[in-house]
Amino acid sequence: MLTIEKTHESPNWILKLTGEIDASNSVNVDSAIQELLKSGANNLLVDCTDLEYISSAGLGVFMSYLEEFQEKNIGMVIFGLKDKVFQVFHILGLDQLIRIKPDKSAALAS
Repeated sequence: MLTIEKTHESPNWILKLTGEIDASNSVNVDSAIQELLKSGANNLLVDCTDLEYISSAGLGVFMSYLEEFQEKNIGMVIFGLKDKVFQVFHILGLDQLIRIKPDKSAALAS
């Protein structure tokens, strides 16, 4: 089960992910990011404080935007990863490609 909430705290858009991201719902994360981009979002903060699990399909969603975000100068910061979820990012080296911060205040400061 995955819940996605979108909020705007100018100039940032916050995408709060709650539950688990797997192959069956990763398209919902992709759709939510697409909606934010269409609305003109340039700064995206992904709140993973309540994210319990992410599969390779979920990771693939974030990886698929890396080049586009760099080309269009769109900032993305993921924050609040639980240790076991962070380890998945770390093992795959994604913590070197995606800005990951411990909490919202650190994400806002980056």
